[in-house]
Amino acid sequence: MAAPSPPYGTVPPTPGAEPLPELDVPPPGRQHRLTVLLRLLLLVPHAIVLAVLSFLTFFVVVVAWFATLVLGRVPDPLWRWLAGYVAYETRFDASAMLLTDRYPPFQVLGEPAGYPVRVLLRATPLNRLAVFFRLILVIPAAIVTSLAVAGWWAVALVTWLIVLILGRMPQPLFEATAAVLRYRMRVSAYLLLLTSAYPKRLFGDQSSADAAIGVVRGPSATRPLMMSTAGQVLVGLFLVLGLVSGGSSAATGDHDSGSGSGYDSAPVGAR
Repeated sequence: MAAPSPPYGTVPPTPGAEPLPELDVPPPGRQHRLTVLLRLLLLVPHAIVLAVLSFLTFFVVVVAWFATLVLGRVPDPLWRWLAGYVAYETRFDASAMLLTDRYPPFQVLGEPAGYPVRVLLRATPLNRLAVFFRLILVIPAAIVTSLAVAGWWAVALVTWLIVLILGRMPQPLFEATAAVLRYRMRVSAYLLLLTSAYPKRLFGDQSSADAAIGVVRGPSATRPLMMSTAGQVLVGLFLVLGLVSGGSSAATGDHDSGSGSGYDSAPVGAR
């Protein structure tokens, strides 16, 4: 009898391969137009749950930060909670971003059986110095993911109309959307001490070495994420639009209250 699958699609170690968090999303398929039309409304209960989970996770990660400075790793119970939170958030975002038509389950711990969107993580020892400076080290990746997410939302209405009319997401748009979601998931995993691997590969996995993560390939369109030129161009467009919208927001803030905000860590679909 085969051994049961570990939670969160844990990736077994592979010599010489960096254990980046991975994302499984099935290839783009037909979507029900009614659920596309009402997608954000249908996800309101999940948004409420995610807000509560985000509040609790703040305290969990603070405890995990101190514990990791002492132990050199995140204690297992805390790691399972943080991994479950990232997986829940990613399933929510995948649905909000129209990557899947399947309604996400209300499950935090463990991997929901049969759900097509999966986050693959592997617990590893962490460098204490990198943990101590984690909030500083994550700033460049946080800026990139903020720009990409803002740019995606700048064209979200167009994306929604395309999927609503066609009943599916075109391949280049799927690739770009999946790339943004995967990169944001990697930033969350790094920030929450779930991995030592710095977020990378926003523009996809372009070589066999990039995809060598030590797992058997399944029906996934994102592991590895091999992007077409059109998909990469769309990711670049998202970054440009995010930069433009960020500059506009900053200018508006200067003329209004003068208040600003840093990296927006709210879930993609809840923005």
